[in-house]
Amino acid sequence: MTIEPKVTPKTTTSTASHSTAKKPISRQSPAKRTAAANKAPAKPVVKKTTVTSQVLPKQAPATDAVVVKTVKSSKVKMERDSFTMPVEEYAQLAALKARLLALGHPAKKSELLRAGIKQLVAMTDLRLKKAMAAVPVIKTGRPKKKKS
Repeated sequence: MTIEPKVTPKTTTSTASHSTAKKPISRQSPAKRTAAANKAPAKPVVKKTTVTSQVLPKQAPATDAVVVKTVKSSKVKMERDSFTMPVEEYAQLAALKARLLALGHPAKKSELLRAGIKQLVAMTDLRLKKAMAAVPVIKTGRPKKKKS
């Protein structure tokens, strides 16, 4: 049994008569027409998808479907800060940025610092203590202005 597609005949019009055809006149008042034209576009509809669990040989078939709703993630609160760093270590940030660029993964200074923090958090207490002992203590704060 094959289903044949239903073919509807198309009416053809000449291009000359088509271009001279008049547009239908709107019955709305000019104020309503401009209000309708300036109306904000509708918000996109969040689609709900259903996920059904696969039936394993030892399990009974699942009767309920789980509804998964796509939720927009909330913004992460950001914190701005400034710090003092020796020139040599600051140059190492630039060298790391160049290495990552050569590897095809460009990064910002803040991303490098955040990656370093993740590495420190993942360390054991003993390794963290050793790593911090290798970092020299520097005087914090802004440098004093030189007198001219």
